[in-house]
Amino acid sequence: MNVRASVDTPVMFSPAILTGDPLANYWLRQVTLRMRREVSWLWHERGVNTRAEDGVLPPFIEPVQASLDMSRFSEEKRRFFQTDTTARYLSDLLRSEPPQVKSNPPQGSFSWVIDTLILDDLETFFLALGLAAAFDSAMGSVIAVCVNDPTKTEPSFALLQKLWDEPSEVLRVADLDHTLFRLGLLQFRGRNAVERAELNWSAPVCVTSLVAHQLLFPNATLPPCLVAIRRVEEGEIDVTETARLVAVRLQAAEPDHMCIVPIRGPKGSAHVECVQAISHVTNQAAVSYQAAPGLLQRAGYLDSLATVCWLKGVSLFLDESLVSTLSTDNAAQTEQILPQPSIPITVFLGVNDRKQIPKLPERYLLPIVDVPEFAYQDRMVYWKSALGDKAQDIEASIAENARRFRYGKETIDRVCTGLRSLPGAITPQDLVAAARAELELDIGDLAQKVTPRFRDEKLILPRKQEMLFQEVINAMNSLTEVHYEWGTAKAWNEGGIAVLFTGSPGTGKTMAAEIMAIELDLPMFRIDLSQVVNKYIGETEKNLKRLFDAADVSDIVLFFDEADALFGQRTEVKDAHDRYANLEISYLLERMERFKGLAILASNRKKDLDEAFLRRLRYIVDFPLPDVEQRKMIWLQVTPDAVDTSAVDFNFLARQFRLAGGHIRSIVFNACLQSANGDRSSEKTKARLTMEDMIVAVKREYDKLKRPLSLELFGPYASIVEDIDRA
Repeated sequence: MNVRASVDTPVMFSPAILTGDPLANYWLRQVTLRMRREVSWLWHERGVNTRAEDGVLPPFIEPVQASLDMSRFSEEKRRFFQTDTTARYLSDLLRSEPPQVKSNPPQGSFSWVIDTLILDDLETFFLALGLAAAFDSAMGSVIAVCVNDPTKTEPSFALLQKLWDEPSEVLRVADLDHTLFRLGLLQFRGRNAVERAELNWSAPVCVTSLVAHQLLFPNATLPPCLVAIRRVEEGEIDVTETARLVAVRLQAAEPDHMCIVPIRGPKGSAHVECVQAISHVTNQAAVSYQAAPGLLQRAGYLDSLATVCWLKGVSLFLDESLVSTLSTDNAAQTEQILPQPSIPITVFLGVNDRKQIPKLPERYLLPIVDVPEFAYQDRMVYWKSALGDKAQDIEASIAENARRFRYGKETIDRVCTGLRSLPGAITPQDLVAAARAELELDIGDLAQKVTPRFRDEKLILPRKQEMLFQEVINAMNSLTEVHYEWGTAKAWNEGGIAVLFTGSPGTGKTMAAEIMAIELDLPMFRIDLSQVVNKYIGETEKNLKRLFDAADVSDIVLFFDEADALFGQRTEVKDAHDRYANLEISYLLERMERFKGLAILASNRKKDLDEAFLRRLRYIVDFPLPDVEQRKMIWLQVTPDAVDTSAVDFNFLARQFRLAGGHIRSIVFNACLQSANGDRSSEKTKARLTMEDMIVAVKREYDKLKRPLSLELFGPYASIVEDIDRA
């Protein structure tokens, strides 16, 4: 910007001419004229020839002297503006009348803002000052000279006082609640620029680049981070009664503050369709934020987007994935991802849970709009539609997938996009693998994913328990047919299967759960009771809710080890802790009934489980200690194939020692460890186990369990035990 132009040089702010807004051009020119006049005064005040070389700015002086000069020379400054040739010429230009603006200026333009807000000259100039600084990179050095501070390169109230003819009038706009600030047209640079109730006169004030672009080029496209949500035609989307009610309230609302509409639904559900339905009734376009979540945490960025939406006359949708990423368990902190509520736009807030809804005054919050349930039949139809021609010949697999994976439309679209690109026909295995790849369980520390270890081993059980085990597998495989073809889904709430494995330690409960997960081809998660059960009242229910909400999106195996810690008997209420403990159990029972996957509970103490819970279990499988034949099968199965066991009398071991499978596995492992002796040479012989290795390991296991053994049980191998005892 040429601040030392001669009086004959046309004084124009050339970039503003490109905007096509005569009023914007006029006020940007006003800013330029006042800045040039102020620079002329500074040359005079500092005793330098006003005809100095063009483009050279006055020097900085000592701040105290500048402060004294400002008050000492106030009257002289007025006379200078009237008598100096350049200053008088600039003052005459400043008195020119603004252009007549056409009626109905483009929405969001500079002229539209002035007309809509009925801004006076000082307010308009203040907005233009911020706009000029945002638009002209050379303005910063001139501002620094005007306020005599090389670090101050943005407008401020102090600069406004210097430029305006009546400095005292600036007090009218020096209000943190002024319309220009309430609507985000002007912002203080940085969230902490003004922290106190009184005003900081030197705090930098700006028009952000997003807002400046909209004011000067109202017909330009939206910022890339704001993507227009497609408008729907009549009858394309069903409008629920709640959505219609909210739409009517939005139409009747006074546009003096933000209206927040929570859209609640499970993760991945069609939140955007509710936005489309409401927008269809209100006939107002909506945009969705589609950029990195971290940008919204930058100072003033979300406020700028909200102001742009107000200027454009559109609603803003922050989807559930964005809210989940930025919010915390404390609903009050969710406010940090909202624009300032004084900006009068509608914000649709996608949430998964009520706790994500910010605690704001009632006048800002509208009723919660729930995403309509995406039922099984709807999911199945949508899967077929999304797969198109690829859906041929896999209808049965699609039906099973629609039950197993309770995804929303957006998730199904992502899965099918990848499947459609596969060469050739889609197999049922492709369908399951692609759907499972999309599965993201937000369980955190509450559970750990289990990689089953027993793929090649057979579960050795008595005939009755073996039949029950197979019945559980058949039941899970039959859920789709029975629930949705036979019609039991409504009566049983589409519930899954809950099973109790009970028996002494080591009888195979965990092994059975892992084998079942393999047979059903389901991911398995072990619940960490140390993370779920919390001594603080109400926290256990929160953890359980988070756990089941995450698990409900897809069929999985939830394995509760030592389940009696969670599912214990309700007690007589003697104090508040008893009452809340009973509430925890009641809540758990209710969520178990609604769980759609496979819940396996393992307990060593069946008698300690609550009777009401036992009634809700579909199957109870008792794991007894194995008999002689079963023990022999276990001994043989757990011994590695690569080990020579010709010297081991498995009949003797099975007959003499009444051990559970877990203990037998531990004995064999310890015997292998001691037999190997750490020999890593290349010429070592084949691994070999002897009866001595086994007897020593048996003795160690019994000692560990603190179970006494008589020497007679060891028969011909008693001497080995005697040697151990003597040692």
